[in-house]
Amino acid sequence: MNTSFRRTLKTLAAAAAAAGIVAAGATAASAHVSVTPDDTGADGYSHLTFNVPNESPTAKTTKLEVTLPTDTPFTSVSVKPVEGWTAQVVTGELPKPVTVSGSTVTKAPTSVVWTADEAHQLGQNQYQAFSLSVGRLPAAGTRVTLKAAQTYTDGSVVKWDEESAEGQPEPKHPAPSFVTTADDGAAAAAAPASPSAEAVTRTAQESSDATSVWGVVLGAAGLVLGAAALGVAVAGRRTRTAGK
Repeated sequence: MNTSFRRTLKTLAAAAAAAGIVAAGATAASAHVSVTPDDTGADGYSHLTFNVPNESPTAKTTKLEVTLPTDTPFTSVSVKPVEGWTAQVVTGELPKPVTVSGSTVTKAPTSVVWTADEAHQLGQNQYQAFSLSVGRLPAAGTRVTLKAAQTYTDGSVVKWDEESAEGQPEPKHPAPSFVTTADDGAAAAAAPASPSAEAVTRTAQESSDATSVWGVVLGAAGLVLGAAALGVAVAGRRTRTAGK
């Protein structure tokens, strides 16, 4: 193995190690309870996935409680089963009546609690995903905050309830949240209209015409080159004949 090749291998190994360290640091920095919606369109339904890592070096995670909004309540909440965990949707009175899709709502789901059996508690370097189907989402531009509380076997409770402020560093225990967007129907109506059939036909015709022109040009070029080649061949044959 030559020196240059060995030097290249060492450089690649160092780069890979550095990338691994950066990735590990990024993972550690983002290791908190978070939520990912599959749809944020206002007045629609969404699947929310909560990712819950175990952050204690000595204790296991036994319970997760997510608080649902009461100022923009969900009138529909369904839980996706997780093996080894029981789930309870808690319904309660709202602080004040709220109008949702034209109806006055005074009672709605206010929290969801997941509790693990002993065999499925989360240990070191483990995480679990919990999913909800919820609706309807509030108006576009609304920040939906879903505060969470994570309970450990040593009795400690970590509350993920700090709200992020614009232009400020992320807090130590940020509350899971997302912002709603325009409802899917409005977004579709606002999208640029598709090209008309006439425009598509005209474009196709122009493309076809251009192809035809190029076909004629290339054909003529082929004839010229063929004639030139034939002329060269004939001239060569005459030269050989004269030389005999």
